[in-house]
Amino acid sequence: MATPTTHILAQSTRDLVTIVGGPFYEVKLGRKDGFESKAHKVRGNIPTANHTVHDMMSIFKKNGFSLKEMVALSGGHTVGFAHCLEFSNRLFGPRADPELNSQYADRLKDLCKNHTMAAFLDPITPGKFDNMYFKNLKRGLGLLASDHALFKDNGTRPFVDLYADNQTAFFEDFARAMEKLGMVGVKGDKDGEVRRRCDHFNKLNV
Repeated sequence: MATPTTHILAQSTRDLVTIVGGPFYEVKLGRKDGFESKAHKVRGNIPTANHTVHDMMSIFKKNGFSLKEMVALSGGHTVGFAHCLEFSNRLFGPRADPELNSQYADRLKDLCKNHTMAAFLDPITPGKFDNMYFKNLKRGLGLLASDHALFKDNGTRPFVDLYADNQTAFFEDFARAMEKLGMVGVKGDKDGEVRRRCDHFNKLNV
């Protein structure tokens, strides 16, 4: 039996998380792939680099997530990278964002002289899934404005502090939130299919 693209992506993500030191969590099977895939429908459904906490929470809340779960899921930024175009507004202009660590900002400015470059979301332990992301936020090392907003906002800062101090709590909450995320938008039999090719809808296959 074919495996839906959604399962392949979800299981690959979970396996990567565990390979680089993060928690194991269950990926529930049975999802179907949708009949539609359009870039413009992504807008307003996932956070962007410059979203405020209010902006981000409006997206998470409509999918049934709490403020704490949003912060836990944001901890996935302990691995990965972002292109300069996503954060260069914090670097260039009259002066760099004063809430960025000044030495960090200088390094990013040098890197982003070439705007096609990218920087690790966690500059300290970029290849390890740990709670360093949250520690970085407290040191002015949050790369994206939306990252730093979690520490700056009074509603989310207690969770940043919790996860910075307690990696076990972060791992447990992240795993539970990822399992819950896997249940968002599950499609019924009439709304989805198991694609025979990951990059094509079945009705387009011959």
